[in-house]
Parts: sequence; C-alpha cells; structure tokens
Amino acid sequence: GSTIRVLVRTEQASVIHCSLAAGAVSRAVRHASVEEIWYCLRGSGRLWRRDAAGARTDTLSASTIVTLSAGTCFQFRNDGSATLELLITTMPRWPGDDEASRCDGYWEPQI
Repeated sequence: GSTIRVLVRTEQASVIHCSLAAGAVSRAVRHASVEEIWYCLRGSGRLWRRDAAGARTDTLSASTIVTLSAGTCFQFRNDGSATLELLITTMPRWPGDDEASRCDGYWEPQI
C-alpha cells in the first residue's frame, strides 16, 4: 500500500524512500531475510510490529528512528494530513519482491 522507490543498492545494503498517503494503512507483511532501519523524514503515524517477544506500537514522526528484525510482522499507518515519508535502509540489500510475505496485521488496510 505504500510507494517504494529504491534510491541506491550496494553489495551490503539498500536505501529506499517510502511514502504513505494521508489516512492510508499499509498491508501487514514480514520480511524473510532483511533487517531494516527506518528514519521518518516527515509526517506522522504509527508502526505496529509483532515478533517472538510480542507486539507493540510505536509513534512515527519527523526524526523518529526504528528498527525491524527479519521475520517481524509489521504494518504502518498515516495518522496525519500530509504524506508520511520514510528513509529505509535494508541489510542485506533488498533481494526482490519475493522477500515480503503477507501476515495478519493490527489494522484493516486502507489503501
């Protein structure tokens, strides 16, 4: 449900620009092999994630940094009136569309 644009890929990592429209909720997914670091550029929203330790929800706003381990089910939403924009680093580099698989989320996707 979000717009993903790969900015650069190296042998070790990828840097991605992600945007989610105002009021939108992404689909819940899980990544098989990549870890991610998210840096919120602008906008506001929430990130829900679930792993072996349990589930939690974090607030996203400008300058927020969060990490996602491989295998974590996650979903995010834009609670603001402007586009939510994220700069995401994946390690290792993004392997392709088969990396993400759907999982049961916290919110009903609105995309």
